[in-house]
Amino acid sequence: MTEHVSALDLFTIGIGPSSSHTVGPMRAAAQFNDELRAKGITSDSIRVTLYGSLGATGIGHGTKNAILAGLQGQQPETCDPEYVRSLTENPNVEFVFEPRTRLPKHSNGMKFEAGGFDKTYYSVGGGFVETDEPKPAVKQDLPYPYQTADELLEICERENLTIAQVGMANERAQRPDRDVDAELRRIWQAMKSCIEAGLQTEGVLPGFLKVDRRAAGIHRQLETREGDQSMESLQAYAIAVNEENAAGNRVVTAPTNGAAGIIPAVAYYALKHRNISDETLAIEYLITAATIGGLYKRNASISGAEAGCQGEVGSACSMAAGALAQILGGTPRQVENAAEIAMEHNLGLTCDPVGGFVQLPCIERNAIAAGTAVAAVRLALNGTGVHKISLDTVIETMRQTGADMSTKYKETSMGGLAVNVVEC
Repeated sequence: MTEHVSALDLFTIGIGPSSSHTVGPMRAAAQFNDELRAKGITSDSIRVTLYGSLGATGIGHGTKNAILAGLQGQQPETCDPEYVRSLTENPNVEFVFEPRTRLPKHSNGMKFEAGGFDKTYYSVGGGFVETDEPKPAVKQDLPYPYQTADELLEICERENLTIAQVGMANERAQRPDRDVDAELRRIWQAMKSCIEAGLQTEGVLPGFLKVDRRAAGIHRQLETREGDQSMESLQAYAIAVNEENAAGNRVVTAPTNGAAGIIPAVAYYALKHRNISDETLAIEYLITAATIGGLYKRNASISGAEAGCQGEVGSACSMAAGALAQILGGTPRQVENAAEIAMEHNLGLTCDPVGGFVQLPCIERNAIAAGTAVAAVRLALNGTGVHKISLDTVIETMRQTGADMSTKYKETSMGGLAVNVVEC
């Protein structure tokens, strides 16, 4: 059975700094809280054990605060970011960190224990949460089922449809009770608001690294210059989002928080510098990006703890490239080519956040990847769509590379820049 990954699941409004270390754990804690209530269990204490990547970088990624908020019933979509940041310790909640213990199912494992009841959850990337229980089979009557990019292209050519049209048809079929267009508009508005907030905010990001915010200053300088500053502005837009994310503010997971700046930045670039309308960006751009993102979620990974940063920044770069090619008039094969080029040049990218914070090199990495996405589109649109390496090939290569990659390069801060940069 073909699994449809919904755009409304890939793009969710939450808080920073991490979809896998903040958003997912908050959802898991809220689920555990609901299970305790449903079972009628009351307990004076809760023990939370964080394994693998969560145990290694959870403190810098705000995992404790997120879990404390989730145990109170808070949800990423509706919580007050300032309130979550204000949480410190709860004497009734004990945290245990086991960074060198990786649970078999996923590196981002967490175990909750209270009143003789325990349950293990996995934050598998992008805010998605799973348990050891098998996922229930959900019948999906999709008009255009596919598993791979090649199958998607076959549908487009057979039915004379764009990738966006195929994606939207499946989305509406899966969500008949929801106004998909309205929700995509809300997501795009949240992305825009995040960029604009970041372009106006200065100061220093949280944590002992004392990283200065730069987006506002860059943006201000660009406004005084003559000539085409679109590519420099593109990078400022991406930095703006990731500074908001690093500050723990409201962001859209796209498809993760660590890579949250790329898809919004490329869209904002299209709005401000290519005269693409808000409506086109909300619907056609986002649904194309999600359709490509679903291929990564199904066939590889969007989790930095599983695949390294190629799974986060690489997939977001690919999604943005394909989506921009779509709204600039690319054929389905040109869209697929743009997505392939973007991912091809992110293969092997490690996830090694300095100090366990989603700041260095994460913020600049989003800016560079946004530029790569636009460059990939230029190459693809100047071609016919015929190319030697397929999107399916780079997705499978990314999966294999992630499996082979040392754990120290997968969001544990145990290798790479994380150990070679002096933290001061």
